[in-house]
Amino acid sequence: MQKEKIIELKELIITQANNVEKMISHCMEGFFSKNKKILLNVIENEEIKVNSFEIDIEELYTSILALYQTEAKELRTVLMTAKMNNDLERIADQCVNIAESALFLIDKPELNTAIDFIKMYEIIKKMIADSITSFINEDIDTAKSVCIRDQEVDELNEKNIRDLISYMSHDSRSIERAYHLIRVSHNLEKIADLATNIAEETVYMAEGRDIKHCKDIKNK
Repeated sequence: MQKEKIIELKELIITQANNVEKMISHCMEGFFSKNKKILLNVIENEEIKVNSFEIDIEELYTSILALYQTEAKELRTVLMTAKMNNDLERIADQCVNIAESALFLIDKPELNTAIDFIKMYEIIKKMIADSITSFINEDIDTAKSVCIRDQEVDELNEKNIRDLISYMSHDSRSIERAYHLIRVSHNLEKIADLATNIAEETVYMAEGRDIKHCKDIKNK
């Protein structure tokens, strides 16, 4: 019975991850295309769905811990699934933040900047997909590759912020718009951090080894 419950728990997490992947895709599609309907759907419908699944997952892993004497590997799986559940819910929150900023920017003139959100998004989209694949397959190499890519997103975010602050300093009329673009960049960077968390948690679940902040990977 315990093994069946853990399988059910993993299946729920995978479903939640699919929900969150759709939120990321939709909020960025709405951002790029300035589609108000898509952005409002992210805020009004998709977030509610993610929050509902979060509660279901929480109830299931709590019942497993309460009812069963879990072995070391199973216990790590349940505990890391609980952390992943929180990470996925936080990713959904970042998507809502992006959608809100995108809604503000819809009817505003675009800033003439060289910021490349498409590149940032493509890296993050692959990081999320790979972090979930690594969890499903307990694939340590894929999990490690997610950790390594986080640095690239950090660097892109830092460049975006520098460029936008410089833009604001030369054109005070751009401040509000630049602020919302900084907010989009910051939230994308946070999604990358949370994808990295999932990868780190996968390694701990599979091997019982803590690679928090991926220090033992990046230093090799």
